[in-house]
Amino acid sequence: MANLSDQIERYLRNLIKKYQGEVEIKRNQLANEFNCAPSQINYVLQTRFPVERGYVVESQRGGGGYVRIIRLKMDSEKEQIKKIISRFGGPISQREAEAVIFRLFENEVISFREKILMETAVNKKLIGVNLPHRDYIRGRLFRGMLEVILKMESEEE
Repeated sequence: MANLSDQIERYLRNLIKKYQGEVEIKRNQLANEFNCAPSQINYVLQTRFPVERGYVVESQRGGGGYVRIIRLKMDSEKEQIKKIISRFGGPISQREAEAVIFRLFENEVISFREKILMETAVNKKLIGVNLPHRDYIRGRLFRGMLEVILKMESEEE
């Protein structure tokens, strides 16, 4: 059985999909529905819906407060990959790389198989070098993988 955070995330993703990329919810109502504290909802919003994954979360506290989750639309696949490549020329953390990989997968730029391969390639255990060199190596690997994807996208046109 999935843990509570996974259940809340799945519920919110389904709502976002149903309402075409934007949903507004009451934090307290959602907490009551899942029988949890509002802080659990905050945790899910912060960890599962960050900007790196393509979301903007707006929040209004108080009695009439709400949380609005907006799914950012991606540019064309090619343009998105170019932007990512230009941003990641140097070091990159595993967390940052995995967030970008997840977003590419979620937007169907890469397949599930490519997602798993990329996540494996940027994993600190696989790289096996101490910081700060590990983040530089990861950055170069990540950029190289993105350049191959971009090249393949260009060839398909």
